Amino acid sequence: MAKADKRQKQAAQAGNNVKNDPETNPKKTSTLLYLGIASSVFVFVQTFSLLSSIYLSFILTLLIALALNPLVSSLRTTMGGRKGATALVVFLMISVLSLSGWAFYIPLRDSVSNLSEVLPEYWERLQKPLIKMEQHAKRSEIRMQAEVTTEITNAAENNEMDESENSPEPEPTNSPADSSTLRSSLAQMLGAVVGSMTNFASNGAQILLVLVTVFFGVIFMLMNPRPIISSIFSLVPVTHHDKATAIIERICRFAPAWGGSTLAGMLTIGLLVFALMWPILGFMDALVLGLIAGLLESVPFLGPTLSTFPALLLAISKGGMTPLWVLLAYVAVQALENNIILPVIMSRGMRLNAVAVIFSMLLCVSTFGVLGVLIAAPMVAVINIFHEEIYRKRYLPAITDANLDALARKVLHTKGVDGD
Repeated sequence: MAKADKRQKQAAQAGNNVKNDPETNPKKTSTLLYLGIASSVFVFVQTFSLLSSIYLSFILTLLIALALNPLVSSLRTTMGGRKGATALVVFLMISVLSLSGWAFYIPLRDSVSNLSEVLPEYWERLQKPLIKMEQHAKRSEIRMQAEVTTEITNAAENNEMDESENSPEPEPTNSPADSSTLRSSLAQMLGAVVGSMTNFASNGAQILLVLVTVFFGVIFMLMNPRPIISSIFSLVPVTHHDKATAIIERICRFAPAWGGSTLAGMLTIGLLVFALMWPILGFMDALVLGLIAGLLESVPFLGPTLSTFPALLLAISKGGMTPLWVLLAYVAVQALENNIILPVIMSRGMRLNAVAVIFSMLLCVSTFGVLGVLIAAPMVAVINIFHEEIYRKRYLPAITDANLDALARKVLHTKGVDGD
């Protein structure tokens, strides 16, 4: 009997140990996991505004490094390893940036020198009408003050009642002359401009810090990307490693396609704008406009439109029929981009919905600042990958894109091919 009681106590103790063991108690494990996720989300939300630039730097570093990784991997056999291949890629990047900076510097230097010569004359011409308006305003105030004083005196002589004694009478010295004059308004406007320039300089310094951080982060990640990827797997429970592997593999395939298609679009648009503007505006102006158009091509859908404004401003300064020719040239660029470049070059790497990209741009810019526009299109693709790998495979396993399109046509009462 004593042995039986002892065995029952041991079995009960073993059962308690099994219940308390997280590995054999999935309910307790899942509860701890959800608490950890909730705590992480809470900390992330609380510190996001403070660390948004760090998050943006990490996302850009990861995307650019994954986009350049196939190139480094293909060069490492001929360059003696990843470090030599990374050095070659970095040298090419620095060369391109240096040439672009040189191309910008010469026209900007000439423009600044011309502006410094013309600015005093413009300032003098601007001050003359302001001084005349100020003098006219002072004379009007003096006449108004005299009229108000006369009316107050006449009212005091005609109305000798007790109510007039209790009512406050405006004194001639406290007239509307105390209001700010045009010069003080101009000074306030200049102060606001200086404040805006200060904010612009602060934002520019923050953008420069992000770009420098991304530059060196890409270099170190290209030399050895495995620690970053392995740290991502370390944050995922082992039961979901297969799903994480599928998602990361799709992102690794998307990043080079995104980088290649974006670079191809930038080069094509930049060269096309340069070729069209050279006969109209000259070599240096065409080179600058081509660089601007190529850089803004990285902004999906809105970049080509934004690149039109500096070209039109430069054309207006030339006078004559130049603005019309420049406008027609950019319309031709837009037509070629929408009908050839986007369908042939960029759609192979990124097949994204335009509405989703535009709203993603608004969200990324409001969240990360100006540089957030660079990750708008990749964020749409990454979210789509997560949706397909996690949500659709679990809740819509038998539903295809054709089924979803048929349902949309049924709701909208449409028939025919895409675009009808």
